[in-house]
Amino acid sequence: MTALILIDVQRGFDEPGFWGPRNNPGAEANLKALLEAWQERRLPVVLVHHDSVEPGSPLRPGQPGHDFKPELDGARPDLVFGKKVNSAFIGDVDLDAWLRTRGITGFVLAGIQTNFCCETTARMGGNLGYDVTFALDATYTFDLPGLDGDVVTADELYRVTAANLAGQFATVRSTKDILTGLD
Repeated sequence: MTALILIDVQRGFDEPGFWGPRNNPGAEANLKALLEAWQERRLPVVLVHHDSVEPGSPLRPGQPGHDFKPELDGARPDLVFGKKVNSAFIGDVDLDAWLRTRGITGFVLAGIQTNFCCETTARMGGNLGYDVTFALDATYTFDLPGLDGDVVTADELYRVTAANLAGQFATVRSTKDILTGLD
């Protein structure tokens, strides 16, 4: 059985003044399509939220930015939990144990940010022996400052994450290909 794990799909990521320029404006539509497909088939859905401990973060519990984005309205998750670090495997719930006790051997991963929490969760899932599918076009990220002072664009980070994961930790696929494979 394959679960859908959606990482940090929170309203706080809609604050461009805090995060900077982002990529992949179609990510939310793809997230929603994956969620709808999993729910239609009554497959397991896991929602993870980031519980930031940083004082100025819009992702702090109790802040409006901590809430899930509207694309998750109507979600009927099997599990919802928080984390304070990049990996969903290190959170308020033992995700590995939860998956294994349900006979779940693989998961499709999507969410925010491509190169942080999504990539870290995919790497750990791969290392733990799960069949991880990374829905690249159902993720997005933001520009970052490089060590040399130049900007590393969100699109560059996105491409590098796909290269880092493919064949090592996960299968990188498009939402369309994932949904086609469900039928």
